[in-house]
Amino acid sequence: MTSGELIRAARLRAELSQEQLAERLGMPRSSIARWEVDKVEPGLSTLRRVLQACGFDLSLTLIPFARDPERDARVLEAQRRTPQERLRNLLVRIEQE
Repeated sequence: MTSGELIRAARLRAELSQEQLAERLGMPRSSIARWEVDKVEPGLSTLRRVLQACGFDLSLTLIPFARDPERDARVLEAQRRTPQERLRNLLVRIEQE
């Protein structure tokens, strides 16, 4: 979920129009509109302030990033090849299918 989707969901759940939310925040409605379509991405503190104006807050949790050693090895192998070698390998795999 993007920050824009999060803002829109919070605003709609709070039954607020973009104009009403903008009024609560003391900013132009166009700012809300740009955030909601992900034209502009607000900073974390701004995002929390917007969500709080809708009656919500943001909870963040650190979770371990799952590494895939096999995928990492394939990526490293591909990076060692020239673009021509990568293209040739791709064409061979396509022909085999």
